[in-house]
Amino acid sequence: MTQTYINKYFYLLFLFTLAFGIVFYNLICVFLKFDYTDEVSALLLFILFSVFLFTTKDWEMNKVFLATLFIFLFYLFYSFYIQSNTGIGIFSDLFIQIKPYLAFFCVYSMTPRFDRDQKSILKSLSLLFWGGLFLIGIASLFQPDIIKLFMFHETYYAAAVITTSLCYFYCSSFSSLDKLVFLLMLSIGIFSGRSKFYGFYALSVFVILFFSNIKQFRWNFRNILILLSMLAVMTFVAWEKIYLYFYQSITDEVEKDMIARYVLYVTSPDILRDYFPFGSGFASYATHVSGLYYSHIYTDYGIDGVWGLSRRHHSFVADTYYPSLVQFGVAGIVLYILFWVYICKRAFAFYGKTKNIHFLIISILIVGFLGIEGTSDSTFISNRGVFVMMLLGLILAEMKQEQQELPGEKG
Repeated sequence: MTQTYINKYFYLLFLFTLAFGIVFYNLICVFLKFDYTDEVSALLLFILFSVFLFTTKDWEMNKVFLATLFIFLFYLFYSFYIQSNTGIGIFSDLFIQIKPYLAFFCVYSMTPRFDRDQKSILKSLSLLFWGGLFLIGIASLFQPDIIKLFMFHETYYAAAVITTSLCYFYCSSFSSLDKLVFLLMLSIGIFSGRSKFYGFYALSVFVILFFSNIKQFRWNFRNILILLSMLAVMTFVAWEKIYLYFYQSITDEVEKDMIARYVLYVTSPDILRDYFPFGSGFASYATHVSGLYYSHIYTDYGIDGVWGLSRRHHSFVADTYYPSLVQFGVAGIVLYILFWVYICKRAFAFYGKTKNIHFLIISILIVGFLGIEGTSDSTFISNRGVFVMMLLGLILAEMKQEQQELPGEKG
């Protein structure tokens, strides 16, 4: 299969995922009772990658991708060994947890690239979707429940605004007007009223204003000071949630849905200690599957009576992401951090060669988005996470190709 075919079919899959895996995802879930669009996208992507792999001359695979697959295979056997949940629960959670990694590495390995016409269509489509989101946001000023009607939750609305805005920004020429339009498009996320969005918006404004005007980024005292200032502003914006999850005790004034998140956070250190170093295994804690096939962990640690975490009502068991890393233990947390170190090193290494600050900025924004979302939502392993990781893989793949096209460079 030639690269032209890979580019064509991945482009169609990318548009499909944007439309039905992000913008219309919740409407499909409500009216068609189908909430597996992200799984379908991930499966189609893996099939496309498999065809690509088997039609290449040497079957070459990214070494980090191979290592990631072996790590997940190890945790699969480990989960069965410690009997973390039922067999179907373990396999279900394995597929959910591996989705974002497959989305990134499959795209990055295939190195697809959109041509000018494809980017023009994607740009127009992003503006069209954004227009609908804008109307929903305006309507919410008069009818607050309108966002929930179309998007199910304000968090999903904010994520749709962010993804459509990022797609527009990716397809733009990175002019001053494009930067302004991107920030204006992003600003309607304020209608969501989510503190996570405010943090991401502060990050976006900072990155656009600071990074886009530098000719060469260096890790010097000035830049480190500016980055620390950015983190301080983001922390200030999101302080209410940080205070709740890490400092505040449970009181009658705390909202019920936030109690579950708080309990998931404060119980995590005990589980990490008791299941050192590889964690409690798949489908055991803070994931949808651990509630569906109710995990013994909740009973063992006496939190099965918490509202939102009980056997009969476990709606908030997957309401955050970072506590779920307990399933992989201290070793898994270290590996998770190393994965993002790898992503950042790749992005900055490609930038060092290509000087493509446009794509470096998008990479930073995606990493920041997923980092912020993980505090109080399972975005990383959801439909939003799959699409954003596909976009991140596309960005780094294009940066890699740009480096390979430089005189004297082989990749």
